[in-house]
Amino acid sequence: MKRSEINNYLRWAVDLMDKYQFKLPRFAYWSMDEWKANKDNIETLRKVMQGWDITDFGTGKFDEIGAVLYTVRNGKIDEPGVGSPYAEKYIILKEGQRLPCHYHASKTEDIINRGGGVMGIKLYNAKEDGSVDYESDVTYSSDGIFYTVKAGEEVIITTGNSIRLTPYMYHIFGAKEGYGPLIVGEVSAVNDDNTDNYFSEPTARFAEIEEDEAILYPLCNEYDVLDK
Repeated sequence: MKRSEINNYLRWAVDLMDKYQFKLPRFAYWSMDEWKANKDNIETLRKVMQGWDITDFGTGKFDEIGAVLYTVRNGKIDEPGVGSPYAEKYIILKEGQRLPCHYHASKTEDIINRGGGVMGIKLYNAKEDGSVDYESDVTYSSDGIFYTVKAGEEVIITTGNSIRLTPYMYHIFGAKEGYGPLIVGEVSAVNDDNTDNYFSEPTARFAEIEEDEAILYPLCNEYDVLDK
């Protein structure tokens, strides 16, 4: 992705969240000068990867597969005293955009429709070898109520409702066409994007960036730029 594209998508995400009166922590809006002035005070942010994230998952098709994300709080699985003992994110999706099919081996997460459009999600169990089970039914909970659906059957999550995703449950979710962009909330166990994402589609978790203009906000995996 080009840096100019990333900057434009970040501006779009801020505007959408403002529309629905979602405000992020102060450092979400820091200029690069403010980031550099505070670079010695952000060790926790670096370690737990709090902050902005934007990715096309290596597909080159951001409008189809991708998202703008913001990690509000997080911890470290191998350092319990660092950060928070749980994670919270916002995932901002354009209409028709989705995340690739994946599961987590460690993390349990509640995925919440916070505002905007309608979320569609498809679920599959993982087989013992880690591949997708396209045959067996999937049982999930939504706000404390249990349901069972066929593998790949679309589940609709409207504003204010949520779905719980447990380990080894493959999932694909996105903003359904015809309903506009979507703000998704995620509340989960501590999140580790480097080790706990298992994709069934060819992907890369973080996008390769072509630098064609200055950074608007540094992403959560590139805070090292502040040291240069």
